[in-house]
Amino acid sequence: MSRVPGWLDRIGSGLTEMGQRLDERRAEVEQEHTEPGRGIHDAPEKSPAPSVPPPVVVPRPDDPSQAVPWGVRVAAEAGWRLLVLAGTVWVLMRVISAVQLVVLAFVAALLMTALLQPTVAMLRRHGVPRGPATALTAVLGFVVMGLIGWFVTWQVMENIDDLSDQVQDGIDELRRWLLDSPFHVTDKQINEIAKNLREAIGANTDQITSAGLEGVTVVVEALTGILLAVFSTLFLLYDGRRIWEWTLKLVPAAARPGVAGAGPRAWRTLTAYVRGTLVVALIDAIFIGLGIYFLDVPMAVPLAVFIFLFAFIPLVGAVISGALAVVVALVTQGVFTAVMTLVVVLAVQQIEGHILQPFILGRAVRVHPLAVVLSVAAGGMIAGIGGAVVAVPLVAVTNTVVGYLRAYTQEAALRTAPEPRGATALDAAPVRPPVAEPEGPAHPEG
Repeated sequence: MSRVPGWLDRIGSGLTEMGQRLDERRAEVEQEHTEPGRGIHDAPEKSPAPSVPPPVVVPRPDDPSQAVPWGVRVAAEAGWRLLVLAGTVWVLMRVISAVQLVVLAFVAALLMTALLQPTVAMLRRHGVPRGPATALTAVLGFVVMGLIGWFVTWQVMENIDDLSDQVQDGIDELRRWLLDSPFHVTDKQINEIAKNLREAIGANTDQITSAGLEGVTVVVEALTGILLAVFSTLFLLYDGRRIWEWTLKLVPAAARPGVAGAGPRAWRTLTAYVRGTLVVALIDAIFIGLGIYFLDVPMAVPLAVFIFLFAFIPLVGAVISGALAVVVALVTQGVFTAVMTLVVVLAVQQIEGHILQPFILGRAVRVHPLAVVLSVAAGGMIAGIGGAVVAVPLVAVTNTVVGYLRAYTQEAALRTAPEPRGATALDAAPVRPPVAEPEGPAHPEG
């Protein structure tokens, strides 16, 4: 007989025995999973191999949130954070509206401090002590502002009688022009319009009286706000550095270095905005005032002062002051003079918007026109004229602070990141953005 069949028989029997052992081991493992309290050594020595494999059971996740799709989880995380942020902004707006007078007075003090602080610094560099330098600068600044207000009031009172006569003559001329115009307006229609205006004024006498009483309240609040702004300006000029250092102590220690660097940059942006807006407002007032003066428009000087003041309200102020000049020219000098006044106003404002502002303000306070419109509208809705005035500098300062903090965060992350190693280290090394060190406190000592 040949020896090959015996050899094959032994291999087959060995494989059969190995398969039986594997089946026994599998049965023990399955029994161990089904009976957690029973150990491996407690299992019976032999267990018949199951003819049908048990069904595969997929265990449920321990965290129920894992059953929610990833996109829904991301939306929920972003949603509740946005709700918290919106609630915070709402509460902040409620608090600001409750103390609106104090907030506007302090913001006005910041603007005046940004305008006057360079004078204090110049006097300090020439050896004048801080107290006298602050007092001298504040007195000069407030005297100039008071003289401007007195001059405007004096000009209006001096010309009010002549203006009323010219307005009456202008109305008569406008009436004659309407009668002779191609609009086919009749004398009866004009009389009807005048009668309706008189009736409307007579029917709303109570509302006009109450508005006058409310005007008295507004005057009292304005005087209170002016006093608060004056005192705040004095303290900011005299002790601005220590006020800033005390404010930094309220910031968490982890965020303090970034805020300490953003403060001086925000202050420089605010100072540049106030100086630039002042220069642009002066140029607008001078050139438009000269134009309406040579056109023989009455009260040219008070109108120029109004143009100067309204220039601090971006976009809206220029439209209001220009429209006021055109209306005065229309009712006093006629249609041709009004058209020429409109040409002068538009020409000066176009030069200002496209040449002067980019050159004087520069990139430090450049804000997109859409952001200007939206911020002025939001500021006006929240706090009236004062809110419209402070909206654009607030947006400019916020833009500067956010840009600096973003660069500072990236620089800090790169500083703490591990350096690349090996032959390609120079190629893989990230480029660190340059972040300049702070050049001084937000309110340098004057």
